[in-house]
Amino acid sequence: MPLTVLQVGAGGFGERWCQEFLPTNVRDGLIEVVGLTDKDPDALRKGQELLGLPDSACFTDLAEAFQKTIADFCTVVIPPAYHETVVDLAIARGFHILSEKPIANTIEASARIVRKVKAAGLKMAVTMSHRFDQDKQTLADVVRSGHLGRLNMLSCRLSADFRVWDNWRRFRHEMAHPLLIEGAVHHLDILASLVDSPCKLVYATTWRPEWAAYAGDTDGVVVLTFENGVRAVFEGSVSAAVGVSDWYFERIRADGSDAIAILDNRELELFNRMDHRVRQRGRSGQGQKSALLPGTKWINNLLIEKFVCWLSGGPQMETHAEANLASIAIMFAAVESSMRGEVVEMKDYLSRFAQE
Repeated sequence: MPLTVLQVGAGGFGERWCQEFLPTNVRDGLIEVVGLTDKDPDALRKGQELLGLPDSACFTDLAEAFQKTIADFCTVVIPPAYHETVVDLAIARGFHILSEKPIANTIEASARIVRKVKAAGLKMAVTMSHRFDQDKQTLADVVRSGHLGRLNMLSCRLSADFRVWDNWRRFRHEMAHPLLIEGAVHHLDILASLVDSPCKLVYATTWRPEWAAYAGDTDGVVVLTFENGVRAVFEGSVSAAVGVSDWYFERIRADGSDAIAILDNRELELFNRMDHRVRQRGRSGQGQKSALLPGTKWINNLLIEKFVCWLSGGPQMETHAEANLASIAIMFAAVESSMRGEVVEMKDYLSRFAQE
């Protein structure tokens, strides 16, 4: 029997939920959308058409939507500053929660949400969609297989051209830290998920070039040190001249003791160490091509399925709220590091916010 869902958010990325992610899982018999809410009447009307919902299931008032809808869970696909309001309404109604990243717009609010959900005995997960894309999951499979040997260093590069006002949704142009909170949140999560060890140290430097129409920093570098000694570097820009490593086409490199894996433009190449007496040189295009993992459901299509499986008694979702708090704490620590110009120690940082 499908689980019922109240979709919160029909505009912006919420439109894609209504157009693709929800219908895919409706067709698979996993969910039934029984409610939709958005404060923008035009966005609500578009979402209603995409989902084929009656007027009685559509609301411009958030509180009314929760009061009048009976559902197993709700989604949260609105700007992060409003996530805690939705979570509070969901808890009051006993709805489980599947939220877009980050949990909230601050580490304090994120930690509060995690504590509230746990105290209410409900389940919450976050859709870290980029980690669950086909190419990133293929890279993760290679790393986990041990083919690279002992992991030593990781790097990730995002280069996107969103420099013009409202190219990347207006609320991001008005934020203090759009690159980190709305961009690096995914890429730091990917890097951390590849390392089987907690993050120890975070250092970040960010800036905004004069040609970027933003209030906050659009470019930056983040350096991570993990407890097991692995280092990782994220380089990002959403004000680039050309999106050569754009969203979904990022370049990620994993260096191990025995081999190197390079994911670039959704293609994965492996460079294996040979005879130690022969100096090897390798360039993109000269490695061993590795086929992407088979499958038809990725990113949020897959994550909705995983959430339904968890609610139905299956294994706990990898991005459940408590696990995701540790991940997004790296991103918020990067924000603090950038503001202070200092290295942030993660144990001390987490202890300030993740108290029971």
